[in-house]
Amino acid sequence: MKIRPIEPNDNKIVAKVLRDVLIELNVPKTGTAYEDKELDQMYESYSGDQFIYYVIHSNNLILGGAGIAPLKNGDPTICELQKMYFAPQARGSGNGSKMIMMCLDFAKKQGFKKCYIETMPNMLAAQKLYKRMGFSYIDGPMGDTGHNSCPIWMLKTL
Repeated sequence: MKIRPIEPNDNKIVAKVLRDVLIELNVPKTGTAYEDKELDQMYESYSGDQFIYYVIHSNNLILGGAGIAPLKNGDPTICELQKMYFAPQARGSGNGSKMIMMCLDFAKKQGFKKCYIETMPNMLAAQKLYKRMGFSYIDGPMGDTGHNSCPIWMLKTL
């Protein structure tokens, strides 16, 4: 499997893969990434300064992705690890660690000092990965992500 920055013609398949994973994981459709407007135009949404979205693919089949963006309406030194979801065939073989490292390397180069993430209580494997990568639980949400259905918040100093 390979990781690369998102391309314009990836938009439709990335939106489908991410929504399929969210449905598989029983994530609410409201108050989560499922309803984010940028989900249907990921390339454009992550094309600004301090934004990046990576996709993971195998034989040109996109199996998921993750991105970095400034924390919306938050401290400008804090970024957010966003929309990190993988199809089942991309899980469990170190791809999540590789993806997070690429995202955090990008964040550091952009001058961010901390990285924030929100997740769901049932995403225990993801939380275990985030903890292994240096994220710690915090007591409340940061910024204005619009994800009021995500009650688990984590932060990492870069």
